[in-house]
Amino acid sequence: MAIRSNNKINAGFSLSSMTDLVFLLLIFFVIVSTMVSPFALPVDLPKSRTSTSKEPPKVALRLEAEEVVKLNGSSISATDIEGALTTEMSRHGENDAIILHVAQEVPTGQMVTVLDIAKRHKWRIVLASAPTPPGETVAAP
Repeated sequence: MAIRSNNKINAGFSLSSMTDLVFLLLIFFVIVSTMVSPFALPVDLPKSRTSTSKEPPKVALRLEAEEVVKLNGSSISATDIEGALTTEMSRHGENDAIILHVAQEVPTGQMVTVLDIAKRHKWRIVLASAPTPPGETVAAP
C-alpha cells in the first residue's frame, strides 16, 4: 500500500496573527499616551521695548450710488479718480494704504476700476465694510 503525499500548497492566509499584532500595538499606544507629560518647557517670550502704533491710512475713497465718489469726504468726479488719488497719495506718502468703502448699489465694474488704478500705481488698498447694526444678522450667500 502506497502512502500518499500531500503536495498541494495551502494558498489561504490567516489574519489571526495580524489582528493580534494590531491589538498589541493599540494597547501599547494607549498605555504610552497616558504616560506622556502634557507640560512643556517654559519659554521666555521677548518683550517689546518700543511700542509704536501704526497710524491708520488717511486716504479714504468712498464709492456711493449713482456714481458719487468722495475722497476724504470731498466729492470728486468719477472720471478724475486716478488724478485725485495720485495727488492725495503723493501728499500722504506712497506707503499709505487707501481705504475703499463701496456701497452695495455700486456696480462691481466701478470698484474693479479703482482696484486696477491702485494696482497700476502699486498702492496698497483696504476694502472696508459697513458694520452690521446690532440685532441684525448677515445673510449667508
